[in-house]
Parts: sequence; structure tokens; C-alpha cells
Amino acid sequence: MAGSKRAGPDKTVAIDWTGVRRQQVKYESDTTIFAQGDAATDVMYVEQGTVRLSVLSHTGKEAVIAVLNDGHFFGEGCLVGQPLRMATAQAMDASTIAVIEKQDMVRQLHAQPAFADRFLMHMLTRNIRIEEDLIDLLFNSSEKRLARTLLLLARYGEPNVSHRKLPRVSQETLAEMVGTTRSRVNFFMNKFRKLGLIEYNGGLKIHSSLLSIVLHD
Repeated sequence: MAGSKRAGPDKTVAIDWTGVRRQQVKYESDTTIFAQGDAATDVMYVEQGTVRLSVLSHTGKEAVIAVLNDGHFFGEGCLVGQPLRMATAQAMDASTIAVIEKQDMVRQLHAQPAFADRFLMHMLTRNIRIEEDLIDLLFNSSEKRLARTLLLLARYGEPNVSHRKLPRVSQETLAEMVGTTRSRVNFFMNKFRKLGLIEYNGGLKIHSSLLSIVLHD
């Protein structure tokens, strides 16, 4: 349900990359990591930074499907035979990405049970998030969806996180994530700010008290 404190992969435990050939690539903010339609030949892991995943329809409409922080895999579709990237990945701020070729990733999953468990937890967490997003879209107002999106971006529910500055994200991007218009996002963001639930001070800071919007009937 929206606003629930759900445990994800334990990002405090470093991944054991022993025996895995991986390339560590640094991307500047707003740099494309891969584009929709590119060949899907490797799996990627966010070591540091923030990555936005978006899809573009045949009519040119863009939708943001995920924003990933440290400790998340992406591009895993190649492991099940996906020949082309189904989305575009873009660094939202300076990011460090580990790139693991498909065959090396498969070998590691078979050889290292702890690594396989970590990856399985990632996939299960991603699946739960997709289900929650669908329920959110079907049953909640755009105001609640925006509040939930901001809390997720701020990693609400993670240990020792009461408030956090978000990576630079435009209201247009938030509108694409929430499934509403930019004008509605602007209206609700101003409302949240006046209520003291968020702050604009050298960046967007989200307070855990924003959860009250999600829980309010």
C-alpha cells in the first residue's frame, strides 16, 4: 500500500564482485547511459548517483517509469533474452555505474549464492514496487500520487532518514512519473511547501511529515 515502510536490498552490505569482470563508468548529470532501442548486452548497477528510466511511445509521448538510487540494478532484461533496451537510462546527477556483461552476470549468479540472493531481492522489490505503482495510479488522487513519489525519491522508510534533499528533478519529470500535468504538480508542490511538508533551499528537501498526505482519506 502507498506509504508503507518496505525493506529493500540492504545497501549497507557491499556486493562481492570477486571474479566478476566489470567496468566502472562515471556519468555527468543529464548524460544518457543507454537509449531505448540500443542493444541489450549487459547489466548495470548504481554504485553512486541517481538514474532515471523513461520510455518513449511511437507518438513521441515520454513516461518516467523509475528513478533508481545507490544499490539498484538496471538493464537486467538482457538476462532473459531481451535483445534491445526497452527504456532510456539517464543520469540525473553525477553517477558511478558498474557495467557487467551478460555472460559474466550469469556466471556470477550461478557461482555466488549470496550475490544471487541479493539480485533476487532486487527483482522481488522491483516487482512489489510495480504493483504498488499500479494500485496508486488506479485508486489514488494525483495529490497522493505526487506525495508518494516524493517520499520514494527521498527514500522514506530507510534507516536514519527523516528528511533528504532530492536530486535535481523538474516538475515536468514529476508530472511524467505521477501521470498528471505540470500545472497540477506546481499547484500541489506550492501547497506542500506552504504546509511545511517540503522546503526549497538550495534544493528540494522532503520531510517525513509529507506521509500525512498519503494517509489522509
